[in-house]
Amino acid sequence: MGLDEQRILITGATGALGTQLARELSARGAELALLGRDRGRLEELADELGGAPVACFEATRVGSCRPAVDALAAALGGLDGCMIAHGVAAFGDARELDDEIAEQLMAVNATSAIAVLRAAAAHIDGPGRLGAVTAVVAEYPTAGLAAYSASKAALSAYLTAVRRELRRDHISVLDARLPHLDTRFADHALAGTPPKLPEGLSAAEVAVTVVDAYESGAKELRWDLRARELAAA
Repeated sequence: MGLDEQRILITGATGALGTQLARELSARGAELALLGRDRGRLEELADELGGAPVACFEATRVGSCRPAVDALAAALGGLDGCMIAHGVAAFGDARELDDEIAEQLMAVNATSAIAVLRAAAAHIDGPGRLGAVTAVVAEYPTAGLAAYSASKAALSAYLTAVRRELRRDHISVLDARLPHLDTRFADHALAGTPPKLPEGLSAAEVAVTVVDAYESGAKELRWDLRARELAAA
């Protein structure tokens, strides 16, 4: 089952990676619904892609997730898939990180993502696909990124469990554990200063790899530390 005419909701669609994912999905024939915070930027991207319904939500307010998903699903006449591409980071010693920042990390990276996936799954009738961009730290928790690692690991654990639940309904679930990309994601952290990072991978090229894995029904996209490449499984 390819992506042509598949009705797919994508969150974080105006972020650096989210935009590339939306473009790649659209290029493969998917009918998109765009979910994010900035309506103006969402509408600009929708126009670029030839038209798509848009909706706004606030990832720190879980109650805003389901109404937005329901509205977009209604606009498309249902859903065949969902891709989570929103998230935030924070850096610093775990003992010094503000409680409110830690709460925001979990709300944005885990709670809201799970709420969107849960709402989207309710609209998928028959074979479909769910997917989410987590991070390599979900598998390799990193000092100086304890709370961020925990939030991504929480989403990763959810994906693993819900994959088992949805298998009988022929809904695949992708966990894309990506390494550092050539975006300014780290520069927009909620707190702290990012450590010296290796040269990031091309977001445009990674988007192709993620969509390849999503289209194929892969379970995971993992960063191979030795080979320094992404591998689907």
